Amino acid sequence: MAAARKGPRAAREAVRAFALSLPEAVEEFPWGDDAVVKVNKKIFVFLGGAGSDGISVKLKDEEAHGHALAVPGAAPTAYGLGRHGWVSVPLTGGETPVELLCDWVEESYRTVAPKRLVARLDAG
Repeated sequence: MAAARKGPRAAREAVRAFALSLPEAVEEFPWGDDAVVKVNKKIFVFLGGAGSDGISVKLKDEEAHGHALAVPGAAPTAYGLGRHGWVSVPLTGGETPVELLCDWVEESYRTVAPKRLVARLDAG
């Protein structure tokens, strides 16, 4: 079965819903309407505003990091975050299946979440 591809709005909403389903994840708006999802006060996904055309996730696994950077239009996240493993991935064009975006969001969560919450996710 082919992986689901969605338009940017639907993809962003699917990623947002998935991120918020993770243990103790909370959505905040530190810069106006730009949304982030945090766990234990640490950001694990930047969603941007309602019209955002991409997300940013922290990928420490070299394979996932390289795969994300191979998406057309993807780049290390600005403001020096890229050197710490953050990748900005566009949602335009339906290039990346939502399931893969959610996998990257989960990896980002696992990178910043406390071990007790990762254990809860694994048990769940």
